[in-house]
Amino acid sequence: MSETPSLKVPKALGEKAIRLARRLTIFNLNLKVQQVEDYLCIPLVRKPHPQEFRKFEKSLPEFEISAFEFEHAKRPVILVEVLKDKIPPHLLVSVPHAIDFVGDIAVVNIPPELADHKKDLGEAILNTHKRVDTVLAKSSAVEGVYRLRKFEVIAGVEKTGTIHREHGCVYHVDLARTYFSPRLSHEHDRVASQTKADETIVDMFTGVGPFSILIAKRHENAKVYAIDVNPDALEFLERNVAVNHVEKRVVPILGGARQVVKKRLVGVADRVIMNLPEKAIEYVDVGCATLKSRGGIMHYYEFTKAPDPIETAKIRLAEAVNRTSRSLKKILLAKVVRATAPFTWQVVVDAKIQ
Repeated sequence: MSETPSLKVPKALGEKAIRLARRLTIFNLNLKVQQVEDYLCIPLVRKPHPQEFRKFEKSLPEFEISAFEFEHAKRPVILVEVLKDKIPPHLLVSVPHAIDFVGDIAVVNIPPELADHKKDLGEAILNTHKRVDTVLAKSSAVEGVYRLRKFEVIAGVEKTGTIHREHGCVYHVDLARTYFSPRLSHEHDRVASQTKADETIVDMFTGVGPFSILIAKRHENAKVYAIDVNPDALEFLERNVAVNHVEKRVVPILGGARQVVKKRLVGVADRVIMNLPEKAIEYVDVGCATLKSRGGIMHYYEFTKAPDPIETAKIRLAEAVNRTSRSLKKILLAKVVRATAPFTWQVVVDAKIQ
């Protein structure tokens, strides 16, 4: 045990606080995060500088810097080390570094050269990640109107359904029946943090509800219309609305976004979320239509290729808005969310529409 500077936060703020400490490079990797009743104590390498402290004040509604006795973290077992006696040495360089964790399921992309060793890889992931019960290998791209992909169980329990926890919310999800990406965790938090207390939001492609439910959990006077065309996604959404106790604030709606907005959601929203990066450009007119007459905020996502994905996304959105009766008043933010393929990125553009 050793006494060291600690960032103490409520458990619900734990993920956000750890990410911020990592971003500021003051998270102590050699010590274990400790739970004390309803709080987490996060080890720091030193006390925050004044500028860093102000960032904590801006991002965390409740925190405390103090000293705490932490246990030393065990040295993580590296996947390659587990596999070095199981697969040929020349293939170790192909062992994937990126693993997505959804609840107790690990999802991995198997390179072709490792196809004959996928079972060994799956067992190694189970052995190095004790909270994982199932390892899924991606066996297709995301396809179709419902944005689904096929998976193969390569280790552990035969299942594709799980319970995922994120930012204090609980999500029932089945990866074979509904689209869900843990890599969008920061976006869920970012958009929810920008939302005002009494806003009306339309989440046009909600899936199991990670944007809608987090917004509703944080803003008790918000109203969120959560739309999805996939009946399975809506089934999980309704379950997630109930388990997160936001029934009065989230309205699940089954149907295509264009038809639903035209029928009942024209001019209702202060903010619209358009997380359908494959086809969002085709729905910009619908997003504009759902905003109130005075305008509002649009969170627009798309897949964009090199050489300048951010500028390309901004131009495409501006041109699409200009083809409607609205106008793009201001770009509030444009950034890369994640890489999705070689020379292809998911980009978000936050825009003020009037």
